[in-house]
Amino acid sequence: MTTLTNRTADLAINGGTPVRQRPFPSWPVWGDEERRNLTAVLESGKWWRGAYHFGELDQSAVDDSNRSLVEIFEQKFAAMHGARHGLAVTSGAAALEVAVRAVGIGPGDEVITTPYTMVATSLCVLNSFAIPVYADIAPYDYNIDADQIESLVTERTRAIVIVHFGGQLCDMEKICAVARKYGLRVIEDAAHAHGVMDHAGRCAGAFGDIGCFSFQAAKNLATGEGGMVITNDKELYDRCFSIHHYGRRPGELWYKHFMTGWNYRMNEFTAAVGIPALQRLHQQNELRQANCDYLTAGLDRIPCLTPITDTRRQRRHSRHLVIIRYDRAKNDGVHRDDLIKALVAEGIPAMAGYTFPNYANPLFYDQETKDRFKAAGIDFPDYSVYRERCPNVERACNEEAIWLEHRLLLGTREDMDDIITAFTKVTAALGG
Repeated sequence: MTTLTNRTADLAINGGTPVRQRPFPSWPVWGDEERRNLTAVLESGKWWRGAYHFGELDQSAVDDSNRSLVEIFEQKFAAMHGARHGLAVTSGAAALEVAVRAVGIGPGDEVITTPYTMVATSLCVLNSFAIPVYADIAPYDYNIDADQIESLVTERTRAIVIVHFGGQLCDMEKICAVARKYGLRVIEDAAHAHGVMDHAGRCAGAFGDIGCFSFQAAKNLATGEGGMVITNDKELYDRCFSIHHYGRRPGELWYKHFMTGWNYRMNEFTAAVGIPALQRLHQQNELRQANCDYLTAGLDRIPCLTPITDTRRQRRHSRHLVIIRYDRAKNDGVHRDDLIKALVAEGIPAMAGYTFPNYANPLFYDQETKDRFKAAGIDFPDYSVYRERCPNVERACNEEAIWLEHRLLLGTREDMDDIITAFTKVTAALGG
């Protein structure tokens, strides 16, 4: 294994002068409209959407000039993404939980998904006592490999849950074709893909049956916490609405419940931040894309680096992450983690991202998890088999992937030049 030594005193990690000593743009950003909205909500005393309704969330405001900000946010967000219905919830994880329940995933069902994402994409399946089945990622964009999905379909398969990772659109044409062939539901985890659109004008979240978004503080549209479900299916929307509201139905008695559910309702304060953030989204994403184009063109000139920049499927990108594939064989065997340590010392906040796939999480090997499924009469599989079945994700986690946050792309060309300079300096010094 290669370790850092004093090959050159120029590296900041060895006492040299860092390439960058000033901060990059911070995130999240906000303005006067958020302040006004939050103050107005506070002073109104109407802190949840129910305060604007005569009945049990009957979805009709008292009048058009006195509407719930949550409902306004839902409508604006859904419209921007080409969906007829939007449902604001408390988090992206809550959106996934609601979606899985709404499409009818239950005990013993199988759901094909990706191992390279936040664990919520698997937990929503497990929490319904269903079984996540993992396809490997494609090496060129780190999304689920659409060509593997059909081979994983069994008589127990009920759905496909995909993730537009880093803002890269999955191959939805292939995925939806497999879903139609076998009668499967498609849920899109679009937590990284706010405002992403393909060349035909279709938006992330609106390809499948249900799209799920996150507004957690690190996301391109940030409210601290929060999420959104979108769909073009009125029946699914009605189920989602009931599930996120204790199983209640609009217009019914507030103490009458028709199915099991949760309280996943977004409050008015969250929507007060979300509405102005939504108005900035496209402009910010355009800046991210422009800076990403410039940055990745510079990084692509370094032989051991291959930025993921595939935009064949999309017209608008979120660039939630800049993902760079590192080839240690082209850099004298220097390990990815050593490269990242040196970059951080140079003032570049690079990171490895996930250092193990979802199926390597301890929860998949925990006896309590196995006992819970056993009590439900479900055989819990051995997830260690995926270490050999998913070589691309193993490589991405252990030695290949380098991430840069989207906030860096809200800077200037000079900021991008600093990143390029640091990568050039570090790869040359360590690989020399």
